[in-house]
Parts: sequence; structure tokens; C-alpha cells
Amino acid sequence: MAKECSNSSCSKESCEGCPSKAGQGKPDFHIDLNADSSIKHVIGVVSGKGGVGKSMVTASLANQKAKEGYKVGILDADITGPSIPKMYGLKGPANVDDKGVYPAVAANGVKVMSINLLLPGEEEPVIWRGPVIAGTVKQFWTDVIWGDLDYLFVDMPPGTGDVPLTVFQSLPVDGVVIVSSPQDLVRIIVLKAYKMAQMMSVPVLGIVENYSYLVCPDCGKKLSIFGESHIDEVAAKYDLKVLDKLPLDPQIASLCDRGRDRRAGSRRNADSSGVCRAGGRRKICRSG
Repeated sequence: MAKECSNSSCSKESCEGCPSKAGQGKPDFHIDLNADSSIKHVIGVVSGKGGVGKSMVTASLANQKAKEGYKVGILDADITGPSIPKMYGLKGPANVDDKGVYPAVAANGVKVMSINLLLPGEEEPVIWRGPVIAGTVKQFWTDVIWGDLDYLFVDMPPGTGDVPLTVFQSLPVDGVVIVSSPQDLVRIIVLKAYKMAQMMSVPVLGIVENYSYLVCPDCGKKLSIFGESHIDEVAAKYDLKVLDKLPLDPQIASLCDRGRDRRAGSRRNADSSGVCRAGGRRKICRSG
């Protein structure tokens, strides 16, 4: 336990790094948000492995909250594999002035910042080492002018490496949504993300199982393409909520690739009720 400072000559300013300050105020590693921004809730979307549709779930959660009337943004923290701008039909370059960088705004009002909005072309590779990538994610928090947001969803890269660690340590994350798939590997996938969140003292809001089933277009039967779901037993064992089980929908994949939704001519991410239940049926957190 930290001891109270016994030096009577200390001032408030000189004691900022004193051990007696531990547990008070902002954690040591948290960085300040851009001065022209105000964000009420920060939600991370994570997975223990890649290829589970995490970005699609992130966009669906953001779209649902935007539909509910909230001001929403997405910080695309997957620096080496960004996909959020394409899903919204957005292209760079982002606007920049003396104050900072301005996020691109999708047709439904969702604000997006991604490395693909800053590169010369969306197909340019990002060949950077970990510290540079982590620094870029921090700059998306400190240098981007988000304005007033109720929710900022952070689309994380897969795994438990530099970027998730940076986000958990540097940003005031209110909680994480874990995205998984219905394979036998689900336990390992979920537990890696769950244990990291526990170690970083970040609440797990629940699990979304993506690619849970395919609805046969002829008979309407649900087909377990990737095997039977194990998400309920894993969630019960670790006292986690299953937010939703999302289907494998070829139409949604096509619409995401084109940056469009089901309504013809609208350029934003596919936003069907089946995809967005994770953000609508269960309350992620209250705005306030």
C-alpha cells in the first residue's frame, strides 16, 4: 500500500509523481484527448485471432448507435490491415489544418479515422515497427478533432500485441466486446481476449459470435457451416453475456465490399437488423 507523503515542503505540483498519488485521478499511462473533442464512452472491439469479422461487427455497432440518435465515431486501430473506410465507402485524404486532423464522415454521420485516410493510396502497405504503429494509434486520440461524441468504437487488430496494449493503457476504455466464431477454437479465441482485458482491468461487455450460421436461400434452414456453436457454454463458464449470434450473409459481405447498405444508392456499411442486434437488443452502455 502506498504511504502518504511525509514531506511537509511538498507542493501539489512537485508531488504529481509521488507513490502516495497512486490510484487517484487519471492513470499514469492515459493520454489527453484532443482539446477540441469530447467523448463520453470508449468501446473496444477485440478478438484473440483474425478473420472473425471484427470490423464488420464494429461498424454494425456504430451504425446501430447512430440510428438511435447518438453521435458516434470509429477509431480504426488496425493500422496494418485497415478496412473500416472501405466498408463505409470513404476515401482520403483526410482534412488537416493547424488544429489537427479531421475524421471522414460517413453518410449516416459516423465519423471515421483510419490510416487509409492518410496514405497516398488505400492499397499502400504500412511497413512499420510496433512502436511507430502504437504511436499512430495514440495520435488518433490526441491529434484527431472528433468533436462531441457519445460513443467511440475502437476497431482493434487481432491478438494481444502492441496496439491492444496501447489502447488499454492510453485510452479510457469503458469496456470491450469480444468477437468470435463457432469453431472448436472459440474457447482459446475468447479466453485470450478475455484474460488480457482482465489483466488490464477493462470490463468485458459481452461476446458476439459471427458467422454463426448460414440460412439456406431455398428452404430457410440454418446451416452450421463452421461447425456447431460453443459460445454459450464458454460464456456460461466465465460468466459472460452472449450479445448475439450473427449469420453468414453473402449479401452483407458484398455490400461491405462496395461500401453500401441495403438501400440502393446509399454509401455506407451494410446495416440490416440481423447484423446490428448486438448493438440494439443489448445495451452496451448508457450515454450520460
